[in-house]
Parts: sequence; C-alpha cells; structure tokens
Amino acid sequence: MSDNEDIIKIIETLFQAGISKDLAILKDIHLNDAKFSSFSDLPPYDLKDYQTTIELEELRFVSISDYSYEIKNPKISIFGDTAVVAMELIQKGMLVDNKAFTGEHMTINGRATFVLVKQPTWKIAHIHLSKID
Repeated sequence: MSDNEDIIKIIETLFQAGISKDLAILKDIHLNDAKFSSFSDLPPYDLKDYQTTIELEELRFVSISDYSYEIKNPKISIFGDTAVVAMELIQKGMLVDNKAFTGEHMTINGRATFVLVKQPTWKIAHIHLSKID
C-alpha cells in the first residue's frame, strides 16, 4: 500500500469504529504521546490529550446507533514522516439517551484536519473537527 492509502485507511478506521463498535482499535491508531492533541466538534471544546480523546471517542461511538460517515474531497499532504489531511466530513446517526429511552437523529456536516506521524507506522497525532452548520 502507498502512504496515501495507509493514511486514509487509518482515518477510516477511526470512523469505522463508530459503525463496528470495535473501540479497542482506537488506541492503536492514535499516537500515545504527550504531544498528541485534539479538538472536537462536540463539547467539551477544549484541547484534549490522548487519554481524554480516547475516552470521549469511545463515549461518542457507543452513544450513537446507526452511525455512518462520508469523507469528501480528502487532501493528503506528506512532508517526510508527517502528513496533513484536510477533508469534508458528514456524520449521521441516532444519538441515544439510554436513561430516557429516547433518540435524536443527528447529522453533522463538518470539516476535519488530521496530522499523522510515521513511527514506524502512521499514527494520528492531532485531530481538529469543526461543524459547518
């Protein structure tokens, strides 16, 4: 596989975890390092570290049933052992409230930027998700 194929596969693996609910894979694709950071399109909006990001991603994906995503117009730029990926991202699903036994359809039209580093395989080092509407 080419670097571009490996990189997009890592990002797809992140969102596929929302479909498969195989959340253990999240720890394998993120850089477990103090240099890791992320911003999300859902609260809390502060800059998060590796552990907090993993916990919030797990919580997000278990709270959404019928999850689906679409990556549109990805642009991958590789600079040695660093890659920047910018894309449009559409996420859909049913946000489930297990206490009230209710659900709310959600669609998030957004943009995403990922920074990956190769050590020796590609790992996500930074995520920035933002809503368009």
